[in-house]
Amino acid sequence: MKAHFSFGKNGIEVAVPDALDCRVVRSRTAAALEDETAAINLALDHPIGSLPLATLAAGKKTAAISICDITRPAPNRVTLPPLLKRLEQAGVPRDGITILIATGLHRGATEAEVNTIVGPEIAAAYRVVSHDAKALQEHRWLGETGRGTPVYIDERFIAAELHITLGFIEQHLMLGFSGGRKLIAPGLAAQETIKVIHSPRFMREPLATEGSIAENPLHAELLEIARMARHDFMMDVALTQDRRICGVFAGDAVKAHAAGVEFVENTSLERLEDEADAVITSAAGYPLDLTFYQTVKGVTAAQHVAKRGGRILIVSACAEGVGSPEFARKLRAFSGYESFLEEIRTAAVEVDQWQLERLALTGLKHELFFYTPGVDAADCGFLGPRVFNNLDAAVAALLEGLPSAAKVVLIPEGPYSFVRAEAEGAACLV
Repeated sequence: MKAHFSFGKNGIEVAVPDALDCRVVRSRTAAALEDETAAINLALDHPIGSLPLATLAAGKKTAAISICDITRPAPNRVTLPPLLKRLEQAGVPRDGITILIATGLHRGATEAEVNTIVGPEIAAAYRVVSHDAKALQEHRWLGETGRGTPVYIDERFIAAELHITLGFIEQHLMLGFSGGRKLIAPGLAAQETIKVIHSPRFMREPLATEGSIAENPLHAELLEIARMARHDFMMDVALTQDRRICGVFAGDAVKAHAAGVEFVENTSLERLEDEADAVITSAAGYPLDLTFYQTVKGVTAAQHVAKRGGRILIVSACAEGVGSPEFARKLRAFSGYESFLEEIRTAAVEVDQWQLERLALTGLKHELFFYTPGVDAADCGFLGPRVFNNLDAAVAALLEGLPSAAKVVLIPEGPYSFVRAEAEGAACLV
């Protein structure tokens, strides 16, 4: 059996022996909207649980809009123009509008990437700037949450009279679903805040996982941070596999996001009757598979399909290599799943350790394999022997020794496929 997987910008063919009990699971979504602009206009003028955006903007001279960075396929070129039009028609001057690229702890956007993220016309006409989590002086202290998280948010966002986020909703490896509050923290938070919300305290919570909102402590924490930052208005979209808009949700930061999550759950969830002995998945292709750091999201999503002790192979281009210097150092020194988790259990949180922590938690339950040609196995520490730069060799290693009746699931779109095996139980769902 062959299947075309999302991989880099052009994809890749993955083949497994026909004799295996194999199933391909494709992303399932609602149909793409026939008129995206009409749907966006309707959502902005008739929002969920909120006054229309134009009404909120009336009389204000400044507005800040938080948007996704280059690692996310958010359709800003489609969603931004109607939003900007309403702000200016309401009297917010163009030079009073700041578009903030919510990088979290990712690197800032290059000039070329800014043009890709917002389009050259908007890039030339508006102030578009990248957040820098490591510049504490560029953030405002807002106090602590009820759980004690120190909250520092980008001053340029807080200083504006109107605070808006613009994103999209997909399953997220620890927050349940992306969108909404995530565009404020970690998107616009200082590293002093990000380190706490990505500490073992939250990373090891069973309900801090893909598809889990109800009772997810990290979701609750980020909602509290967003309230402290005065999250006035949000607009998120749901996307088809080919990145077309299939739903638009605007308005109150809690109610509109909840409506979007419900829509994604109802239109995207694919259930399998049995857990798999082996899963071959992807990191969703460009731009999500630019680094090994982001690749982890594909691995953790697949754990909801593989049986305990089952195997997972992820294919990811990793065109930009491992990721940040901090993550690269951690990965190179990675000594094993249990030892790493014990090492960081009570130690001070370091930048980007959380992604390796999520990988280690998955590795305790599953055998992990990687086809990541942009990464050298020598830079992957304990993982090195199972990091391949040849796809056929990676697939052969995954399948070696499996019984002839083994169940193999192929998930070509990786974490953009919302898949659950029935045997896993309802604990992973909302």
